[in-house]
Amino acid sequence: MFSRIKRFFTVEGMVKKHEIFGELPKSKELYKNLIDVAWPATAESVLVGLVGIVDTLMVSALGARAIAAVGLTNQPRLLFYAVFFALNISVTAVVSRRKGQGDRNGANKTLAQAVSLSIALGIMVSAVALAIDEPLIRLAGANDETIADAVLYFRIVMSGMVFTAVSGAINSAQRSIGNTRIALTSNLTANVVNVVFDYLLITGKCGFPALGIVGAAIPTVMGNMVACGMSVWSIRRKGYLYLNFKELFRFRAELIKPLLKVGMGAGMEQACIRVGFFIYAATVANLGTAAFATHQICMNIINLSFTFGDGLGMASSALVGQNLGKKRPDLSTLYGKAGQRVGFFISLFLVLLFGFAGRTLVGLFVSSSDNDYDYIMHNGTIIMYIVALICVAQITQVIYNGCLRGAGDTKYVAAVSTVSIMVIRPILTYLFCYTFGIGLIGAWFSLAIDQIIRLIFSALRFSSGRWEKVKV
Repeated sequence: MFSRIKRFFTVEGMVKKHEIFGELPKSKELYKNLIDVAWPATAESVLVGLVGIVDTLMVSALGARAIAAVGLTNQPRLLFYAVFFALNISVTAVVSRRKGQGDRNGANKTLAQAVSLSIALGIMVSAVALAIDEPLIRLAGANDETIADAVLYFRIVMSGMVFTAVSGAINSAQRSIGNTRIALTSNLTANVVNVVFDYLLITGKCGFPALGIVGAAIPTVMGNMVACGMSVWSIRRKGYLYLNFKELFRFRAELIKPLLKVGMGAGMEQACIRVGFFIYAATVANLGTAAFATHQICMNIINLSFTFGDGLGMASSALVGQNLGKKRPDLSTLYGKAGQRVGFFISLFLVLLFGFAGRTLVGLFVSSSDNDYDYIMHNGTIIMYIVALICVAQITQVIYNGCLRGAGDTKYVAAVSTVSIMVIRPILTYLFCYTFGIGLIGAWFSLAIDQIIRLIFSALRFSSGRWEKVKV
């Protein structure tokens, strides 16, 4: 039994002999190479997630209504961000492939196209978001208690979208060549700015005015501006990636085409994910302010699980793309499986954290003097048990899907996401919450089923090896 378990985690057990195309690294070297790329990406992702938790903790000083108001803006914002998530996925796939092919000039020209698209799309998408802000927030489930604060927060944050778009494109390109520390540094600095000014401006500290919801929104934009500046600075120096400003807005078909090829699948996936999550959140919001505040608290906590998988997924995505560029699909498979193995150990720790400390975590976000305290604590604790049961599936499927995206196999991921997130999850949420009368807990049952479905199909696709044949 022990030998089988050991083999599961070694190079010899992760790739079949007839699939080997050259010399393979030792198991220790494999994990070291993965962790060297993964730890900054994972640390970045986790820190961003922790900042989201800290933001919510600070907003919680304003009460459950404020938590719900800020939470109501999440899915509308992410609906617009989907454009840039798709672009960033295509940047990762294309630039990592060019890196593997030894085509530095092609990688830098792709970067210039991506930055140009980010600026143009950032301005246009921000304008559209601000034009339809109130109807969109109402559609997301805002009521008379929350609409004013939610719209105000949304307007301020969306006004800085172009900074988020540009830094996202540059950081994706940097990650794809294995330079994950730049993204970590820029986002860490931005998060420090965000947290510090949240503390100063939400309730008014050290002589700063108490701005409430506005005090939570302004630091977010400030942080995005700092991250953008640092990202741009990183490509002004003569590293592997260097932005020639003369190349900006000189759109070329031969450079845009590969980005669009990957981006169309990624875009469809992101659109379906965001629409599905939007419907899901709106369905929960209709349960009432207390229910949605509880839901938002628990979503912040489960996001900690997602961030670990996301960081490992980004690292695996870059390594998969680079090794496919070198025509070494065997190494791509190894790094994908190694990422999944590392994610498995992390998820075991999170199972214990959420299972045994879930009630304590929920209690951090609500005061005993709050009118909804008993409701939030009771339902939040139950949800934490569900989170503990599904975090293994969540982390694993995020890593597998990161590998598939890195290979450019975005259409498959999009198809699975469409069915699971945009169709199955919303339908089950409505049935569990309203038809069967389970309420808020029913929404989390549907989330668990969605995670398991995506795990099964992403694992099957990765095991099939069909992603190795996708051309970028």
